Amino acid sequence: MALAKKYKKAPIVIAGDVAAALQESEVFSEVTAVPPGFLNCKVKEHFVTQYLSEMRSSAKYGLKEPERKKKIVIDYGGPNVAKPLHVGHLRSAIIGESVKRIARYMGHEVIGDIHLGDWGLQMGLIITELKERKPDLIYFEEGYEGEYPKEAPFTISELEEIYPTASAKSKEDAAYKEKAMEATFKLQSGVRGYRALWNHIIAVSVADLKKNYANLHVEFDLWKGESDVHDIIPEMVQYMKDGGYARESEGALVVDVKEESDTKEIPPCMILKSDGASLYNTTDLATIKERMEKIHPDQIIYVVDKRQELYFEQVFRCARKTKLVDEHVDLEFLGFGTMNGKDGKPFKTREGGVMRLETLIHDINETMYQKIMENHEADEMEARQTAKIVGLSAIKYGDLSNQASKDYVFDIDRFTSFEGDTGPYILYTIVRIKSILNKYKQQGGSLDNPELQDSTSDVQKALTLELVKFGSVIESAYEDIAPHKICAYIYDMANAFNRFYHETKILTTEDEREKAGYIALLQLTKEIFEVCIDLLAFEAPEKM
Repeated sequence: MALAKKYKKAPIVIAGDVAAALQESEVFSEVTAVPPGFLNCKVKEHFVTQYLSEMRSSAKYGLKEPERKKKIVIDYGGPNVAKPLHVGHLRSAIIGESVKRIARYMGHEVIGDIHLGDWGLQMGLIITELKERKPDLIYFEEGYEGEYPKEAPFTISELEEIYPTASAKSKEDAAYKEKAMEATFKLQSGVRGYRALWNHIIAVSVADLKKNYANLHVEFDLWKGESDVHDIIPEMVQYMKDGGYARESEGALVVDVKEESDTKEIPPCMILKSDGASLYNTTDLATIKERMEKIHPDQIIYVVDKRQELYFEQVFRCARKTKLVDEHVDLEFLGFGTMNGKDGKPFKTREGGVMRLETLIHDINETMYQKIMENHEADEMEARQTAKIVGLSAIKYGDLSNQASKDYVFDIDRFTSFEGDTGPYILYTIVRIKSILNKYKQQGGSLDNPELQDSTSDVQKALTLELVKFGSVIESAYEDIAPHKICAYIYDMANAFNRFYHETKILTTEDEREKAGYIALLQLTKEIFEVCIDLLAFEAPEKM
């Protein structure tokens, strides 16, 4: 239709000419022109079979290596030390991990950085509360020059209770808050005892965070925090002053980031408060500076709550204006929506508090365990292990199947269902394929590279046409930073496989060559499923 003007012909005539030219095509078995100017093309079964055979024998199932490999930093996770992980931390961890794995699978060098909140007033509050409770600790002894204990004077559970207590006190008691600010200053000024306590806080917190993130199959390459750039902030601030980028505004130091084309107000990016204290902006800019000097990335992706979009717009503009980043470096904000309860409001406990992440995981695992035990008798240990694997798929798929920027309702009953667009449905499909492959082997069949055969039914062809989409789906998920595209793909693939399974006598067909062809198709389907769920950072059990 777009060519009608150029060739001065009716679209249907042009379509007819194209159809005629494709009659001898090696790819299409049939090409017909349809009014007002469309083309209907049927792909030859043998062409699809050849394509699938090439996918099987090539690295990454035919996915093309990038022409230029990028170095990408993904900033995700972002928890505060000394606080337990709660459901508000879930999306950043899950989405960031998947984005990292997709970019790596594409062939890029990817570095995941947790960017801990490990500096500032919260540390002063913890140290102040410790001093109130245990004033005789060696860390508070002025003039002490000896070695400090290797063991922390608190456990993770004590630490998690100390912070909220101290925070609540500081809101009601001005003198207490003043002490906390003084403790923060001492820590940041390098007072030995305070630094030693801070090291304990970090060590105890990070050990607990690593355990909790491991339960989510989330791994970070860098465990850096705000504290890592504290010492380079003065130099960066001086550079901004000397370069004429920063100006004073009501005692504070700011950089103007508004552009002429802006249709809405973009406030200046504040670098220092009027009392000379740094802010999150300062730390994030210093972190960009450090990453550019030490890592030299081509792209930095921030996986953060979408409500922080304006903040990151200011930071990115400031980084560009002050030339902290090279012109070619892509700063990307991947803002995610809120995880809500069934009432449409941010997910809470029954008591109305913020739910701890380990509580949420426990509840999902318990629901999955009950469902597994309802369906059939199973060994308890085995059932609990399976429930843990399937439960993780319920959480991750439930989140990742939504476009990141959209809010979604966290519905345990729906997410743990074995039917519909859910993680357990996907895993059930993979386990079904594994079971068929095992039975074939038990019947004496060989799983050593059986040969693919041309499709003999519409349901078989529908499955093969899903499989050939693999490369384009992964490329699209990478380009658009969109893990939900992989979820949509494997859901379509699961539906196509299950239709094929229900309408095909896979193991009872008498034609051994045809049976081996089915098995080859199942092997490839299983492998592509497994690659995809690994990119979403969960796995399938051997049986369910």
